[in-house]
Amino acid sequence: MTAGDSADAHPGLGDGEAPGGNPAVPVITIDGPSGTGKGTLAARLAAHLGWHCLDSGALYRVLGLAAGRRGIDLDDEAALAGLAANLGIGFAAGRVLLEGEDLGDLIRTETAGLAASRVAVHPLVRAALLHWQRCQARPPGLVADGRDMGTLVFPRAGLKVFLDASAQERAERRYKQLMGKGLDANLPDLVEAVRQRDARDRDRPVAPLRAAAGAVLVDSTALSANNVFELVLEEVRRVFPDQFHQVAAD
Repeated sequence: MTAGDSADAHPGLGDGEAPGGNPAVPVITIDGPSGTGKGTLAARLAAHLGWHCLDSGALYRVLGLAAGRRGIDLDDEAALAGLAANLGIGFAAGRVLLEGEDLGDLIRTETAGLAASRVAVHPLVRAALLHWQRCQARPPGLVADGRDMGTLVFPRAGLKVFLDASAQERAERRYKQLMGKGLDANLPDLVEAVRQRDARDRDRPVAPLRAAAGAVLVDSTALSANNVFELVLEEVRRVFPDQFHQVAAD
């Protein structure tokens, strides 16, 4: 199922802001609300294809953390945008780095998620991070996950996926994660937090959460991570047959 007809006249291409000025970089975008498994899917697809992976949500989590460390109010749009423009963030072997520091689980907490949701509503912040994100589209290809990857950051991506799941299911997944780490968690509170964040993400004035035109819609409520991966992999085969055949040959 798709979210409508795509107006893209150049399927499979990025948006021309990759290093070297090469616009012909295949891009897959995976958007959706928190807790749907976007990050897991994106990382697995990127590893399978041998492509780069962009965890855009980590950018906003890191920005929220960096702002807290510097005493910047999360409602101070100008100060946050200035910080975002000079954010020393990097990705290496699955790690997220800030000025060379491995942040580990510091950006995977509920507090970090809430901070990310607050800083992401600011237009100047999103503008400051837009070019950096587009520059991650480098050969041989990119898998990007977030909330506006297909609608704003890579509108010409060859394959766009919108991954969803019920608020109850997403809260239960988070509950199991927290309990598995030995952390206290309250399921009703998590359900409410998920619903509140969904509302913020969908109602924000800039780049609201929505399925991109032409996106493949996947409801993961009753699906395992393997089920979702196989479904999306079939779409990859359909949209990028040449790249997929090359991967198979390797």
